[in-house]
Amino acid sequence: MRDPNALFDLSDKIALVTGGSRGLGLEMAQAFAAHGADLIIASRKLEACEAAAEKVRALGRQALALQVHAGRWEDIDGMLDAAYQRFGRIDILVNNAGMSPAEESHKVSEKLFDSVVNLNFKGPFRLAAIVAERMRARDGGVIINISSSAATRPCSLGIVVYGAAKAAMNAMTESMAREYAPKVRINAIAPGPFLTDIAEAWPEELRRTRPNALGRPGQPQEIVTAALYLASAASSFTTGSVIAVDGGL
Repeated sequence: MRDPNALFDLSDKIALVTGGSRGLGLEMAQAFAAHGADLIIASRKLEACEAAAEKVRALGRQALALQVHAGRWEDIDGMLDAAYQRFGRIDILVNNAGMSPAEESHKVSEKLFDSVVNLNFKGPFRLAAIVAERMRARDGGVIINISSSAATRPCSLGIVVYGAAKAAMNAMTESMAREYAPKVRINAIAPGPFLTDIAEAWPEELRRTRPNALGRPGQPQEIVTAALYLASAASSFTTGSVIAVDGGL
């Protein structure tokens, strides 16, 4: 049997993770670094990105911290200019940045609607399209879109816009996987509830139990194996897939 560490080997790969300064993004960034990748960590707060980059450097890898609003195309283009200037390529892209404010549909303002759709679909579309084309022009690569269980199984109120944007991301994943094949593999992870920093505002009961098969929310580190699988050659025959990591909703 193959050594699992060799199976998930990311040596000398360059990975860009949006929303990589905290939560699931940070977990994935650190896991990629532990398996040999250098990181570009991008989010709205540069100080938080720098702190995350230091964690990557402590693992012996290079890291670049970049401030970006991942829902704005102009910001995305500037981030990519800086990333390619530093590393020359991106081998792994994780479209992780997102937001999920809860609001009843009839109370959603146009500004809120645009903010949610921009960050969860418009921005990721632009980023994936530009990076996929550059990957295709070189040696290929991998894109992982972080969707949500809300795209297909909305289990809480007030997330219609968020769920719809993530459903669009799922459709984008499948379509782009065909568009940029065979050199670029594009997949998505659909997480369920995870105990990241966002969960600190949840009621205690929701932090302990959930209506899924496992009866609980996930721990942040439980996203890692799915991300490593999709980022590495372990998933060489997997593209256009949306993998649920939700405890069995």
